[in-house]
Amino acid sequence: MKFLWCLLLLIGLWVSNNPTAVAQARINVNEPTKLAADKEASPDSVKAKVANPRSLTFTASTDQRFFFFNDTRNDNGKRVPVSVYGVRAGFLFPVKHPENVEPGGMRAAFKTGVGFYFVNQTLDRPGLLPGTSEAVERHLRIVTAYFEPYLYRKKAIEISLPLELGYGHSRYEVASDQSTEREVARGIFIPAGVGLSASYQFPTIRGLRPLRWFGLNLLTGYRFILKRDVPESQVNYSGLYFSVGPSFFLENLTYDVGQWRKNRKKKKK
Repeated sequence: MKFLWCLLLLIGLWVSNNPTAVAQARINVNEPTKLAADKEASPDSVKAKVANPRSLTFTASTDQRFFFFNDTRNDNGKRVPVSVYGVRAGFLFPVKHPENVEPGGMRAAFKTGVGFYFVNQTLDRPGLLPGTSEAVERHLRIVTAYFEPYLYRKKAIEISLPLELGYGHSRYEVASDQSTEREVARGIFIPAGVGLSASYQFPTIRGLRPLRWFGLNLLTGYRFILKRDVPESQVNYSGLYFSVGPSFFLENLTYDVGQWRKNRKKKKK
């Protein structure tokens, strides 16, 4: 009996001097803990609370540009803009280390994809093509692959650097209906380009989230031709380009639709 009392006394002294051991023994692994990383916690413990980066996000937009081709000039010899219409589609790639991103900061590291463009233009320049003395119609079809890293993307403003490389097909036809031979020339060319793009996203006002699906875009750059389609002619598609107009943020639309579906499922439950 004396030995039992001594044993109980020793256990009591050990428990009183080691309260943390008892606290750890009472933790139930089946219940969520309320541990939170403090300001002086190690970097690993803080990273554990950061949500995983999202997967690829699909994005698409129309793309109308005004090109200053070297072969399109007015009577004074000044280049005039040519409207180029197109559409782009691709994916947004998430940043590698989202834990280092400030709130409202970079939502993606870059985007990449493909674009399709077409041009229908009438050229009243005799001699532009060898052996032609009449106005001709130019038809261009261009497919490009683009890589666009973000230089700045925070809250409502984003700035990016679009790099493009493509494949183009051209066809020239006589504009006059009196000519028996319509087609004059056709060829294949390789365009490349570099530019600077800036976009502004409209904010939500009084809870109207669809406003943030739209915005404004300013794009400028230079496109040059690595391979010409009609080398013996004066045809030259190289030149500056710019674009100013509305912008549509497809990724914002898909995100809002996804959130709406999640909230709807929760209400049903």
